[in-house]
Amino acid sequence: MIVEKLVVGPLAANCYIVADEVTKEGLIIDPGDEAEAILKKVRRLGIDIKIIFLTHGHMDHMAALKGVKEATGAPVAIHADDAKSLYNRSLSMFLSVAHQKPLAPDRLLKGWESIEVGNLRFTVLPTPGHSPGGICLYGEGVCFSGDTLFNYGIGRADLPGGDYSQLMESIHNKLMILPDEVVVYPGHGPETTIGDERRGNPFLQGQPKF
Repeated sequence: MIVEKLVVGPLAANCYIVADEVTKEGLIIDPGDEAEAILKKVRRLGIDIKIIFLTHGHMDHMAALKGVKEATGAPVAIHADDAKSLYNRSLSMFLSVAHQKPLAPDRLLKGWESIEVGNLRFTVLPTPGHSPGGICLYGEGVCFSGDTLFNYGIGRADLPGGDYSQLMESIHNKLMILPDEVVVYPGHGPETTIGDERRGNPFLQGQPKF
């Protein structure tokens, strides 16, 4: 499996290009900014992008959505509870400079769907808390955790739509049940593993199990 990370935008968000090494079919996760840099990497790798996956609806994770979608023609998938973010007035103006209408999602997710690209198989984990429609993508020994779980950190829950109790429940019941060796690719910062977070993440120590 190919996993390429680009750190993009003023908030240093992680955008991932993930692909099957055999078929060269892949997906883009969270095109947060710098569309041309993302597309340049896609072209260099020779990847045929089949889907654009948004872990949640915050601008720092989808500000390059318009350029990436137009260049690849790939459908956009986002959780139904965060889809309204694409219609946010300020974001829509930013994304749709040349369009009268804002970008609309092509696939509304609710959680537990299968995302298949080439020979790769992933499961959509519903992990609300950082945002109402926060989701993670798990499979092939890795988890793309968006802003739910970081390397020795967790996502903010004080933004509009955030819920701390819900966030902690998502982490404990959806992520901490995964095997220790699963590599976590977060929305900001370096990768980690489930085992390292289980043992050492200070936000998870001494927390009640939900």
